[in-house]
Amino acid sequence: MKSEFQAAINQLANDRNLPREVIIDAIRSALVSAYKRDFGGTPNLVATLDPNTGNARIFAEKQAVEVVEDESLQIPLEEARQNDPEAVVGSIVRVDITPRNFGRIAAQTAKQVILQRIREAKRDHLYTNYSEREGELIIGIVQYIGPKHATLALGDEAEAILPEEEQIKGEFLRRDQRLRVFIYKVERSTKGPQIFVSRKHKKMLLRLLELEVPEIANGIVEVRAIAREPGQRSKVAVSARQPGIDPVGSCVGMRGGRIQHIVDELNGEKIDIVPWSPDMATFIANALSPAKVVSVTLGEGKTATVIVPDKQLSLAIGKEGQNARLAAKLTGWRIDIVNQTDAAERALKMAEDQMARAEQERERIAAEEEQRLSAATLLAQAEATLSGDDELVESVGEQLTTLEGQRAVLDSSSVEPMTIEEPPLTVVADINFDQIELNVVTGDSDEEEGPANTKGKKKVKKGKREIVLEQRQAAAKKRKQPVVRRPAEAAAETDLDWQHLRNVDAEEILAEDETPTEIPEVVEEAGDGEA
Repeated sequence: MKSEFQAAINQLANDRNLPREVIIDAIRSALVSAYKRDFGGTPNLVATLDPNTGNARIFAEKQAVEVVEDESLQIPLEEARQNDPEAVVGSIVRVDITPRNFGRIAAQTAKQVILQRIREAKRDHLYTNYSEREGELIIGIVQYIGPKHATLALGDEAEAILPEEEQIKGEFLRRDQRLRVFIYKVERSTKGPQIFVSRKHKKMLLRLLELEVPEIANGIVEVRAIAREPGQRSKVAVSARQPGIDPVGSCVGMRGGRIQHIVDELNGEKIDIVPWSPDMATFIANALSPAKVVSVTLGEGKTATVIVPDKQLSLAIGKEGQNARLAAKLTGWRIDIVNQTDAAERALKMAEDQMARAEQERERIAAEEEQRLSAATLLAQAEATLSGDDELVESVGEQLTTLEGQRAVLDSSSVEPMTIEEPPLTVVADINFDQIELNVVTGDSDEEEGPANTKGKKKVKKGKREIVLEQRQAAAKKRKQPVVRRPAEAAAETDLDWQHLRNVDAEEILAEDETPTEIPEVVEEAGDGEA
């Protein structure tokens, strides 16, 4: 048969919703506080309480020593062995210091202390209990509705705080209304634990799915991502961990019964269940459901371009962009939605831009090729002039004509310029440029060297080589390019002396030549000064 003390302890534990051990520990702490208040502050006090009879005892813990220096902390070894026969020097011995009628005195003086200890134990128990349940759903009853928060009673003397920013917009609360909420934070305070709950947290939707869909609770179907705009619309991406399981059908249920319960709990919030895919293009197309997608192009920087039919554009974007916004949150990609007509116009504009860039590139290549041909022309003419060979001069002329024709073809062609190989040029004359000077003729007429004739015109018959030089000068004048006159040192290698040819008569050269050549007379005007 239980004693009155045990019955009182059990009743107190049931009323406070606390374990019996917590109540007994609170009474022990209150007994120690009552003894210190009435009999002095002796350190190292321990209270014991018999749970069956309710007898309370107070003990002081002291150390056994040979010589006592502090009676409140030490005890002689002989006296210590009376309480504990196995005590030795340095052992801790409990000494009974319970006064007479301690139970009645303690009951009167420790009443408030016991109640305070019980309240503290209650607060610690609530904090431990709800901190472990953080991230779970709980049902509360609305007790208070204020401008900044609402208060919910949780049933065990605990209260939860529902802040205004965690309430669903447009949802009206009523007093004594049963409301399912999500615990997202628990804090300790002097007045007890503060439990913060939410109706807008996206994990609340996950917990409701686990509650309504057994496949999700068992791990057969996995929730990959959630995007939510509380009170309006949500998107959930799911996948199956076992083959042969339809993840979307498992969440929707027979005739939409499972998902409808969640919609009712969230005050009519629409929920889209879409299949998850490892292929990001497919996943983005699924995330834009119920709109149909023609193609998805993935770009740099996690940007995707989605093409939809013209009639599906408004459906893909959604009201105020809600469908596209939720799809972007669900996938983590920036989504650019265009219809087929705009996509075709973009493609045409892009093609035109590419053609314009290609045309600019061809023009640049043509300009570079023209510069290369001009440089090759100058080089070929200079080498031909230095060589002094008639056949080589004629060959260079033909080559230059060919190069100019190829340049004209290149300018008139709309395709990419062709590569033109330069014909090989052979330098006949071996000239030491360190010992000679080059006389570049840039004037309009070739004046004869020698004394100036200021009285008028004088007919001078020129030699064969001078005639060839004049022909080259005339050709150079047409092309507006300088011609290099053959130096005197290079003429020494031939049969004719360049200095001798200046004053020799044309008839003497014709007499020596077996095949006479008709040489036209050249009339030159003598300048006022020296040539």
